[in-house]
Amino acid sequence: MGVTGMHVSQRDEFLGQIDRLAGSSVLHSSESLLKLLRYLAKQAIDHPGEPVKEYQIATEVFGRPSDFDPQSDSTIRVQAGRLRTKLAEYYTAEGADDSVLVELPKGSYHLEFHHRATRTAPLNGSESPLADAASLRSSRIWKTAAIMLAVLLAASLLGIVSLLATRKSAAISSVSVDQPVPEALRIFWKPFLSAPDEPWVIFSNAAFVGRPEVGLRYYNPAHDSKDVVFDHYTGVGEVLAIHNLDHVFEILHRQIRVKRGSLFSLDDAKNNDLIFVGSPSENLTLTEIPGTQDFLFQRLSSGPRKGDLAIVNVHPQPNEPKEVLASPSNSPLTEDYAVIALLPGLNSGRWVMILAGTTTFGTQGAVEYACRPGSVEELLLRLSVSKDGEAKPFEALLRVKVTRGVPVSTELVALRERAQ
Repeated sequence: MGVTGMHVSQRDEFLGQIDRLAGSSVLHSSESLLKLLRYLAKQAIDHPGEPVKEYQIATEVFGRPSDFDPQSDSTIRVQAGRLRTKLAEYYTAEGADDSVLVELPKGSYHLEFHHRATRTAPLNGSESPLADAASLRSSRIWKTAAIMLAVLLAASLLGIVSLLATRKSAAISSVSVDQPVPEALRIFWKPFLSAPDEPWVIFSNAAFVGRPEVGLRYYNPAHDSKDVVFDHYTGVGEVLAIHNLDHVFEILHRQIRVKRGSLFSLDDAKNNDLIFVGSPSENLTLTEIPGTQDFLFQRLSSGPRKGDLAIVNVHPQPNEPKEVLASPSNSPLTEDYAVIALLPGLNSGRWVMILAGTTTFGTQGAVEYACRPGSVEELLLRLSVSKDGEAKPFEALLRVKVTRGVPVSTELVALRERAQ
């Protein structure tokens, strides 16, 4: 039933159910989802029947600026999807006996409240004894069927939730959002946890020429017109990297804002903490802001690998390579190299993190390295940490082993600390 013609007692009943949800083990640790749930509940109760807009949620709940664009920023849709999953999880476990059901229908931001169906007593004398017996048998059959369907539905939902949780946790590590935050992750990501606004994750989407159905190639500014640029694609490594980062920041009780590189501007860079996913060859915004100084992405101008993207070690130490490249393009990709760098932002108090490989798989390997407590701890042991428990600026060079398009291991090759 929708929330129309609501009495005071009904309002209190629905708000009480929201409090019950907020205190449940499913939702109590997710501040962002609780904010969304309470906001949608208030809108549904105070303004029954009125649709809630994505822009409205973005600006009023999550503090997005007035120029928020739902077409390029999927944060609100992602949060709504997470809330639907959590509500389903709650009602298959803790809330299995609750009398009030709270639902967020797909494709809508209008929260709905329903009472569980209850049996009504039969009317005395309205049926003959034979009819009463047949009605009772029919009622028992339907009741049994309904119970069986409910059990099957609950089992299916539990299976789906379990599968999603398993896949999500397996993507980066065994860390769970319900476990204490690993100290290594907290220290490593601390620069991006204290600002009032969530950090921006800028993923690369290179400029191509052509169309998917006829063939794509990289845009060449020397020969191609900007009018034919096609920038709607990104690598599989960047996609999985965003998934990993989202999970780690969920563990850290922090949200991230995701934006593709071609839509990013220098004005955005000045006032936000930034995490760049992908190399300057594809994440072109990196070429417009101060970046790494010790490990530079450059295309080779001579030699047998002329034109290939390399990472140049500007000041190689003993036993360190002067330049590193991924496996040649005419052979299976088994090795790539990547950079992780923590740098001061354009404005005081802002930070920039660069997670980039020479290929999409190197980028994925760099992000996975930065999301695993064990590898992050290895890195921190070789870095200076401030009295406030915060890592100081650095640049790190990684070697990434790849098998069938999957990064399987990552090794720290070289490390430089930067003056702040």
